[in-house]
Amino acid sequence: MEGYGIIMQIILGGVAGWLAEKVMGFNTGLIMNIILGIVGAVVGNFLLGLVGVGLGGLLGQLIVAVLGACVLILVYRAIKGRA
Repeated sequence: MEGYGIIMQIILGGVAGWLAEKVMGFNTGLIMNIILGIVGAVVGNFLLGLVGVGLGGLLGQLIVAVLGACVLILVYRAIKGRA
């Protein structure tokens, strides 16, 4: 989410985290949704960068953040399932 102010990153992260929560059937609170969305954006941009894909703009970054947050939820469930 480069190029966006901190307030926009928090809002976009919250929306992305909430969407990922609904898609994956995961139950978290507002703060965790924001963290999940922001970290998901970093993970999503990294993973898409590995394959040479980049999505720009606000909507593109929202999609990337949701995909990254879904990956984080999958990883969390995989680790939690083993313990």
